[in-house]
Amino acid sequence: MKIYDELVARGLIAQVTNEQEIKEMVDNGKAVFYIGFDPTADSLHVGHFMALCLMKRLQMAGNKPIALIGGGTAHIGDPSGRTDMRSMMTKETIDHNCECFKKQMSRFIEFGEDKAIMVNNADWLLGLNYIEFIRDVGGCFSVNNMLRAKCYEQRLEKGLSFLEFNYMLMQSYDFLELYNRYGCNMQFGGDDQWSNMLGGTELIRKKLGKDAHAMTINLLLNSEGKKMGKTQSGAVWLDPNKTAPYDFYQYWRNVNDADVLKCIRMLTFLPLEEIDKMDSWEGSQLNKAKEILAYELTKLVHGEEEAVKAQSAAQSIFSAGGSDNMPEVKIEESDLRDDKIDILSILVKAELVPSRSEARRAVEQGGVTIDGEKVTDIKKLYTRSELANGLVVRRGKKSYKKVTV
Repeated sequence: MKIYDELVARGLIAQVTNEQEIKEMVDNGKAVFYIGFDPTADSLHVGHFMALCLMKRLQMAGNKPIALIGGGTAHIGDPSGRTDMRSMMTKETIDHNCECFKKQMSRFIEFGEDKAIMVNNADWLLGLNYIEFIRDVGGCFSVNNMLRAKCYEQRLEKGLSFLEFNYMLMQSYDFLELYNRYGCNMQFGGDDQWSNMLGGTELIRKKLGKDAHAMTINLLLNSEGKKMGKTQSGAVWLDPNKTAPYDFYQYWRNVNDADVLKCIRMLTFLPLEEIDKMDSWEGSQLNKAKEILAYELTKLVHGEEEAVKAQSAAQSIFSAGGSDNMPEVKIEESDLRDDKIDILSILVKAELVPSRSEARRAVEQGGVTIDGEKVTDIKKLYTRSELANGLVVRRGKKSYKKVTV
């Protein structure tokens, strides 16, 4: 199976323009494609995961990825998929986030001469002359068509600033610049970006002629990928300092039964033939599938050693109640009162709850255990000597930490 058909079989592609030509280019390693990343934090998260895996797959098939960091567009924010305007960031924050992105992306994509490249649209957007830009690019866009775009339609009721309204023009201009500078002939993005992506394709044709090769592939990056990147407590980060490898493993280990095979197809590099055999799995077999998913993705992001440690810790917890390789939290001296600490403080320090009020509710509802014993007293105290060997603190069925002093 060639790469384009594999992308379809894995459920990655939603819709495309000029499918036959795109298929030929991708299958023959002739695609120079880009995917954009907004540097709104100092770490990529699971919502970016599908895009990174896609870039890796295509590079392995001989195509050339361009990772476009939105250092310029981040100055105004992208209204796509949002109901409010994004907070402004300083140039220093944006530059810092861009550097963090590049370091993390290098685990997935091979950068270098004749390989993948990373570019920042600040290089051409921040120096634009406004009058020249509006005259040169603005005339290629119909306001009526822009207002019908999904990314703007959902913002109109609350109010859409002119700042945000420019985003389609800027993203389209990105494609034109990448085409001219690097021969970029293809763009990928989430379903919420479709209107912006089509705008870029049309801009290239209007400026360079109908024969200009500018393709668009639309992927389910947003509706599937971004949804997977959120939990009740916030984002699941690729930075191990923000989301520990064990917690990353546990996130994927606990996906819904209905999503596990979809995630394995989209995000792992296991052969499709092997995955197809899992289609008939049910019941306890799905737990095995979740372990496979969690291990493969943790290995991809954090390396095989961390994946083995996370898997070992999870298995020891659920089988024998062990705590080897479990994420450990240290209680500081300043947290102790008369060499003791209460259960609510332990839960907060272990980051199993966001606040003491949440900790109280968890205990009162019977959802907290220490070393396998349920805790029902919100005033329960633990001594320094009890903490010395480490306590296994559990909230609910799936969240564990080892707490020591």
